[in-house]
Amino acid sequence: MSDAGRVITYVDAGVEALREEMRRDDSIVYIGQGIGSRGGNFRQTKGLWKEFGDDRLRDTGIVELGATGVAIGAAMAGTRTVVDEVFLDFALEAITQIVQQAANISYMSNGKIKAPVVVRGAMGAVRNAGAHHSHTFYNWFANTPGLKVVLPATPYDVKGLFKSALREPGPVIFIEHKSLYNTKGVVPEEEYLIPLGDARIVSEGKDLTIVAMSRMVDLAIKAAAALSQQGISAEVIDPRTIVPLDRQRITNSIKKTGRLVVIDESPSSCSFAAELLAIAAEDCFDELEVTPKRICSLPVPNPFSPVLENQMIPSVERIVGEVRQMMN
Repeated sequence: MSDAGRVITYVDAGVEALREEMRRDDSIVYIGQGIGSRGGNFRQTKGLWKEFGDDRLRDTGIVELGATGVAIGAAMAGTRTVVDEVFLDFALEAITQIVQQAANISYMSNGKIKAPVVVRGAMGAVRNAGAHHSHTFYNWFANTPGLKVVLPATPYDVKGLFKSALREPGPVIFIEHKSLYNTKGVVPEEEYLIPLGDARIVSEGKDLTIVAMSRMVDLAIKAAAALSQQGISAEVIDPRTIVPLDRQRITNSIKKTGRLVVIDESPSSCSFAAELLAIAAEDCFDELEVTPKRICSLPVPNPFSPVLENQMIPSVERIVGEVRQMMN
């Protein structure tokens, strides 16, 4: 993708994907809190209610369990449904519908019933929102067979991945990061799709592989730039989706560089970072020069204090310091 082109925000890329897909497929309906005339807490549906109306964008109360159950049931009955949990944290109110029903129904019905539902939510530490509104639960959903899990890091990826998610035959967990909504990037006007399971090599390098997801991709890019000034060449990879995972592209990079660092906003225990270290051990053991490293958030609830929260989550300085230690 060239640097020249139309520049829009991350949130607008999602709105554009929805508008195009809702025009293309009149079976797509969208439900959630404040997503009608108000356009969503994060302006993630702005302008859509005016075009499509109540029949296809339906406001709900603050009732994640009920809204998600309705969305999954509607998907089983023949629509393509998006349910907006707004904050990913409160998808846990609906976890039984997502994990027990949406994830299992195709298998339990021998493929006779599908649940083409996109569960959308915003995650992550931003503006010191505290423990109730800052979680990163993508690891939990990745542990559930039957769910696909998408983590777009750029406006380009938001649009291409969202359009693909809206065409999937089964449930997709589509997780955006709150701190990315106002970031900008090049997004082509012509239609494009990004297949789920296609990782992106953000920048090429030869000394180590850095894998990062969502907001952590930006930190990885900045850390790689700082490391290059110190003579360390880092290859940065964004999986974009963790289920399905582009395992081959990641392991090819590890085999080339001999080193792996994973940056993950979740705590390290039972994390996606832990999964990547296991993959490195299974597929790249002979090529590894040093023990792979996880750089994750500390295992504490997100504090309100800006100073404490900044200490809790990974930072560019921490990444650079730990990579230097690894290289030494």
